[in-house]
Amino acid sequence: MTIDEYILQHIDTEGDYLQALYRDTNLKLLYPHMVSGHLQGRLLKMFVTMIRPKRILEIGTYSGYSTLCMAEGLAHGGEIYTFEIFDEREDFTRPWIENSPYADKIKFYIGDALELAPRLGVTFDMAFIDGDKRQYKAYYQMTLPLMESGGYIIADNTLWDGHVLEEHPADKQTAGIKTFNDFVAQDKRVEKVILPLRDGLTLIRKK
Repeated sequence: MTIDEYILQHIDTEGDYLQALYRDTNLKLLYPHMVSGHLQGRLLKMFVTMIRPKRILEIGTYSGYSTLCMAEGLAHGGEIYTFEIFDEREDFTRPWIENSPYADKIKFYIGDALELAPRLGVTFDMAFIDGDKRQYKAYYQMTLPLMESGGYIIADNTLWDGHVLEEHPADKQTAGIKTFNDFVAQDKRVEKVILPLRDGLTLIRKK
């Protein structure tokens, strides 16, 4: 038994619906490793339960797994505004969201969050950034002004399989993550901590 298997045996189950979505994601979508999965999904639900946000911004819906996990933790009246830039994923993701028990809590948009989110005219208590790694700094700079004081931004993949240690990364995704990490580390407007969970998860609290 691996330590990962041990962990999954000692945390809450993800439930039949999320298990089915995880399987379908792996069967039908490109890059299925991008799905949050059991452990991170339970952690996201726990964060929502702890933070108790009224509104969540999600950048990067992908198959909707993380969206549903966060929706599961929302209190009555809470909402998630989730953005997926690739329109070819809509036919897969929208039915999974709309047929879920949390459909009334989720507003699903196809398009660029950088352009669309500021137009919503709402503020957020929590955000989950898991979109294009090359755009992480731009997502952060767009999101922070939309956050309530005391709100939390959670950024995924911030260790990028250890590639952040490369001094001169050859690919733009690694460079984007490194630029984001360096920028946030120096940003006095927020508190921040990186968790070495899966591919790295940065928790950022707006002062």
